[in-house]
Amino acid sequence: MDTRLTAEQDGIRRTLRELLRERCGPGDVRAAVDGPAGYDPLLWSALAGRLGLPGLALPEAYGGVGCSVTELALACEETGRFLLPSPLLATCVLTAPLVLALGTEAQRAGLLPRIAAGTLTAALAVAGPALTTALGLTCENSGYSAGGGRAGGVQARRAAGEWRLYGEAAQVLDGHSAQVLLVAAHTGGFARSRTLLFLVPGDAAGVVRARQTALDATRPCGRVQLRDVRAKVLGTEDADVPAALAAAGDAAAAVLAAEAVGAADRVLALTVEYAGQRVQFGRPIGSFQAVKHRLADVYVGVQAARSAAYYAAWAAGRGEGAGGLALAQALEALRCAAAEGIQLHGGIGFTWEHDAHLYFKRAAGDELLFGPAHRLRDRAAEAAGLFTGGEVAV
Repeated sequence: MDTRLTAEQDGIRRTLRELLRERCGPGDVRAAVDGPAGYDPLLWSALAGRLGLPGLALPEAYGGVGCSVTELALACEETGRFLLPSPLLATCVLTAPLVLALGTEAQRAGLLPRIAAGTLTAALAVAGPALTTALGLTCENSGYSAGGGRAGGVQARRAAGEWRLYGEAAQVLDGHSAQVLLVAAHTGGFARSRTLLFLVPGDAAGVVRARQTALDATRPCGRVQLRDVRAKVLGTEDADVPAALAAAGDAAAAVLAAEAVGAADRVLALTVEYAGQRVQFGRPIGSFQAVKHRLADVYVGVQAARSAAYYAAWAAGRGEGAGGLALAQALEALRCAAAEGIQLHGGIGFTWEHDAHLYFKRAAGDELLFGPAHRLRDRAAEAAGLFTGGEVAV
């Protein structure tokens, strides 16, 4: 692995950082999350038109840029730095790869060019608590059932030669605003349990959606209710959905890790800046050895997480799974950076209105949605066969 960035990769990162510095300050973030969609549509259009961000990792044949997971991870490191509220995660990181992997040619041609142009948003409708299970991040997903047992979740049945969906999925990222829903539904009966993915227009008859209150408002979530809704299978009915979800999950974990690294790096920079300005006992608090040690520990954690995230993104492009471990390390680095930021900002850091709390909420929210770190590591150890019967495998 060559750790040096190419000129193209550095250009993507630099250009995106400059645009977000102008258009995505803390005040802009707070204003965007209060909007109906939970993000700024004008900024999203600018990111699509000027930078091609939605299509960065999509093939050129479908209107994308044709880059790899590495470039998408570098871009998301910058969006994480500014806590950009956008459809990027739900549409381009979670949904588009599944359409590309499983969709028919007609489905790809109908959806991916519009996603790449930024004119179509999508969401993966999996119940929030089951998202990491479906993506294979916290346990093997071969036994995953979108139905959630005999009650709950989403069920699919055939009626008059077409598929009908009924049920509910809560905590769906961008579920309240996405124009297309990719719904994981249980079908085949309980004796032959299986999960398929279905395409449903967001405004289809029988779809009822509402935005939910979330700890991290920069990741808006919605509750999706399906009341006998017509749906079309993504791809074919014999598709290997668990394998596709696991592959998408590993790449998504690498991207999420890079995003968390960007957020951790930014909150660390804010804390270092404040420590150099706040005077106590006649000198800046950043000159005290104890404060230096705490900031140094955060810095080491951020740099280690960045290395892990970059490697995971590179490995994802080669089909080698390392996303879960990188995400665990990045989540811990972000949590530590946010906590130290609040502590070292003193009394002002404990007010919800302070910018440090935007990063604290992102750290806590990501732990709830994609973690916790110890379960991510446990799954990685299980997948690697490190432990069998309670003893180390040799």
